[in-house]
Amino acid sequence: MAEKQWLKASVGALLGLMVFGLMTYQYLCPGNSCVSRPDRYVTYGGGNSRPDYAGAVDRLLQEPRRKKYTFRPSTLDRDVDFNISENDVIVFLHMQKTGGTTFGRHLVKNMDLERPCQCRRGQKRCQCLRPGTDRDIWLFSRFSTGWSCGLHADWTELKDCVPDMMDKKEKQPKKRRYFYITMLREPVARYLSEWRHVQRGATWKTSRHMCDGKMPSEKELPSCFDENWVGVGLDEFTDCPWNLANNRQTRMLADLSLVGCYNTSRVNQEQRNRILLGSAKTNLRRMAFFGLTEFQKKSQYMFERTFKLKFIESFEQVNGTTAGRTPISEDKKRKVVELNALDIELYDYAKDLFLQRLERLKQHDPDYYDYVDEEVANW
Repeated sequence: MAEKQWLKASVGALLGLMVFGLMTYQYLCPGNSCVSRPDRYVTYGGGNSRPDYAGAVDRLLQEPRRKKYTFRPSTLDRDVDFNISENDVIVFLHMQKTGGTTFGRHLVKNMDLERPCQCRRGQKRCQCLRPGTDRDIWLFSRFSTGWSCGLHADWTELKDCVPDMMDKKEKQPKKRRYFYITMLREPVARYLSEWRHVQRGATWKTSRHMCDGKMPSEKELPSCFDENWVGVGLDEFTDCPWNLANNRQTRMLADLSLVGCYNTSRVNQEQRNRILLGSAKTNLRRMAFFGLTEFQKKSQYMFERTFKLKFIESFEQVNGTTAGRTPISEDKKRKVVELNALDIELYDYAKDLFLQRLERLKQHDPDYYDYVDEEVANW
């Protein structure tokens, strides 16, 4: 009798663990958006295990057709039914040093539209109005509406700000459909580019970092410098624990309200990392479009087929930038990789989703023009 009770208790405990594991997996990987495999670039637990950082970045740019994640057909098909003449609005989430300035200019100056954006010499903003209207806006971006929701506003800020801001700009409340888009960049190159940009004087001090209706306190988000960080060396740049360059793409794409915004005491670091990465993947997956800086022409093709809009001139792939020509030691590169482990995992996910969507378009598009051999730029 005792043996049967012990067996029942053991089976019950095992089933309980299985249910808990399944619930955890569904929370972190909704919709079969990731596969059950060890993370190659980041670990969240303790112990003596060490992530495999060696060659991590190089692997991101290899084997472009090898599928690593499983996505639903509805995730791969990007027929968004955008109508520029109705109440649809494209919202561009512009993350620092991802090629967003170039892409943003394409949106306002390089679109083949019935009513092109009106860009006047000497003015930073262009007027992007719908056909037949004198105030209805179809594009919410730096070069059309300015930094209306804050300098380099992230996903958390935009989702709370854009609807009300659009009502103010059009001077009337209206129900609209919002189509979020963004550009991502290989994390190490992006980080080094940001370091060099800050070294030259960039600060982005006027960014608000709004979350749940308030800005972070100085205690929650200390500054790494006083007035600026001109001339900062890479060691000093990587040593500041509050440097927002670390895992910037993950943070800016995630819903920060899920982790208590910038109050890191609400959730332990392990859980915070998991939630932020999972949220960033989910938001990225649900966006109408995202492109990759390393694949300019593929990104152009994807945007055109997604929104059924055309660019006048083809995108150009830049084969070298200041960040790409910055020599750093292997130890320093390893430090940069460690600081951006979440971004590296996010970019790996984004690249696989991007290329699977491209393959899906190729299969269903008789007019597909092939950029398979496009050279990956060292941005």
